[in-house]
Amino acid sequence: MKGGRLALLALIAALVAAYFAFDLGRFLSLEYFKSQQAAIEAYVRANPFQAAAAYFAVYVAVTGLSLPGAVILTLAGGAVFGLLWGTVIISFASTIGATLAFLASRFVLRDWVQARFGDKLKPVNEGIAREGAFYLFALRLVPAFPFFVINLVMGLTPLRTATFYWVSQVGMLAGTLAYVYAGTQLAQVTSLKGILSPGLLGAFALLGLFPFVARRALAAMKARRVYARWKRPAHYDRNVVVIGAGSAGLVTAYIAAAVKAKVTLVERHRMGGDCLNTGCVPSKALIRSAKFLSHVRRAKEFGIREASADFDFAEVMERVRGVVRVIEPHDSVERYTGLGVEVVAGTARIVDPWTVEIAKGDGTASRLTTRNIVIAAGARPFVPPIPGLAQAGPLTSENVWELRALPRRLVVLGGGPIGCELAQAFARFGAKVTQVEMLPRLMVREDPEVSELVRRRFEAEGVEVLVGHKAKEVVFESGEKVLVAEGAQGERRIAFDEILVAVGRVANTEGYGLEELGVAVTKGRTVEVNEFLETAYPNILACGDVAGPYQFTHTASHMAWYASVNALFGRFRKFRVDWSVVPWATFTEPEVARVGLNESEAKEKGIAHQVVTYGIDDLDRAIADGEAHGFVKVIVKPGTDRVLGATVVGEHAGDLVTEFVSAMRHGIGLNRILGTIHVYPTLAEANKFAAGAWKRSTVTHGQMDFLAAFHAWTRGEGGLGAVLGRLAGLASDKRPYHDASRH
Repeated sequence: MKGGRLALLALIAALVAAYFAFDLGRFLSLEYFKSQQAAIEAYVRANPFQAAAAYFAVYVAVTGLSLPGAVILTLAGGAVFGLLWGTVIISFASTIGATLAFLASRFVLRDWVQARFGDKLKPVNEGIAREGAFYLFALRLVPAFPFFVINLVMGLTPLRTATFYWVSQVGMLAGTLAYVYAGTQLAQVTSLKGILSPGLLGAFALLGLFPFVARRALAAMKARRVYARWKRPAHYDRNVVVIGAGSAGLVTAYIAAAVKAKVTLVERHRMGGDCLNTGCVPSKALIRSAKFLSHVRRAKEFGIREASADFDFAEVMERVRGVVRVIEPHDSVERYTGLGVEVVAGTARIVDPWTVEIAKGDGTASRLTTRNIVIAAGARPFVPPIPGLAQAGPLTSENVWELRALPRRLVVLGGGPIGCELAQAFARFGAKVTQVEMLPRLMVREDPEVSELVRRRFEAEGVEVLVGHKAKEVVFESGEKVLVAEGAQGERRIAFDEILVAVGRVANTEGYGLEELGVAVTKGRTVEVNEFLETAYPNILACGDVAGPYQFTHTASHMAWYASVNALFGRFRKFRVDWSVVPWATFTEPEVARVGLNESEAKEKGIAHQVVTYGIDDLDRAIADGEAHGFVKVIVKPGTDRVLGATVVGEHAGDLVTEFVSAMRHGIGLNRILGTIHVYPTLAEANKFAAGAWKRSTVTHGQMDFLAAFHAWTRGEGGLGAVLGRLAGLASDKRPYHDASRH
């Protein structure tokens, strides 16, 4: 394949060089053609088919090789073949030539360009895949854009060849017709300036705007059809009504109020949503107490001869509730009312695209008309339909906080972040925990060695981990609840007192009017939105867990900015949600945090990558803290210092990964991380040492041999010839030089 590319490139280069070396361009000048016009027309009359075929071949060659002269050829075609046949011949010849240039560019350059600049070109590739035909058509209508550039650039994109051909055929027709007609009047043409006049180019530019105007018109017609069965109100009570006061809803309302929009926030349950009340906040409070107990049990590791802790689980859970109460004012009705948000406690139902009915707790109801609606209804734990499970009274991340007595035996269904965090926490309080995961390992979205590190830690702390086991049913035997699970080694029967279900979450898409409006739901059971977070109704948007694709508090807040801005200002400009850099963390011990690609994903997607790993067991601060475990693993683009992703496993991994989040978001490479002063001794030095490990991996034997020869020469122990010899060997000896030094 590589040889074929080089051969084709050499052939094209030779043909282009010959064109200029033999001054073939002189035959494609207006003066030459006018001087030979009578002879050429006589030949065409005598040999019409041969002349047409020869002209066709020359035109294809000129456009296929991206040579100058196509305009003169087009004028000549109009002059000698007339308007009809000139247009037909040139239309097909130009499209075939353009397609050949397109294919040559794709064959020779696309793989190299995509490999080198693929991350930066990702938005372009996605746009071309989605609307490539539209943009190509618009460009083809404007001859002011050099067509040969369009041919070559489009070849580097994912645009299908068939699409390129037919869009080019249709799109270039208007320009071809104009130039062919000019050619029929060639006697009156004294220079190209008369043809390429500002007026004509301006007309073509206006023609090029037609597709964009047409697209807006089609969008308006589509919206008109969507809204056809609804009566639009004469005026609106609100600029935006937000349904749901979780992370996404709160941020949406905050931004709307900040720009002086009139906004109403409706919440039927508790302000702050899952994160504050049943998710991030209470779970981290529980994990902190559990971690303290784990440190007490490890007292001897810290030089403490003996330590013990007496606790009451009910008091621990009251502490958790107390933490929630301390944070509640951040998300309170009072705070948001002070910010200018009208907060209403009640159940919202969308009556039509501009009307929301709010049923309040006292039995009254009111209706608000609004220009925009933002759905931020969140998600809830998914409880699978396992026979007998419902009768066992399963716990979920919503109701587990109501426990006041520690379960003696706890089964945790699910090996994802929630299941892992709670399984370890309850084990540290003294529960006998059995974790059951259907997939072959815990935390399956992470690399295998991450899963293995977490599993080993869990088992060391008394958690029985059963991966590759599917929960079949819950039965009641001799007054006990028993989970029946099927694994590779056969059936397991696990007696338990409580069962915690953590197998995923499902978006809240029912009960507030989406069904009546016909708003679609995805296969993943989230509200279907476009890249601007709009539903089928452009003025109804959705963000956060209800829309996905991620279900994190920080991504919900991220989406909320786009939802609020697009809702309020989308008539002027809309913003596509940027998912290019998304971090997350699982707060087990060891803590696991990630951003971008991991090694498994890079392999699955066939993305060229280099893996750099630094073991935190070597880090001074981690050793001093007694937490010398885990690693920093960075995925780097080969031949560069660009970070494609990073996984951090260890103490405070969620904090450490932020440096890589910033690096990816702002284009900071490992060289700059290496050149940044990190406080000693801190855990953050692990990031710098990972960058150092990458830097050492770029050093070659040739470089080190040159340095050795250079320093020997400066000591007077070697000649300059040896130095120059090693200098010459820099390019040839690129074997990696593995230095065992840590720093």
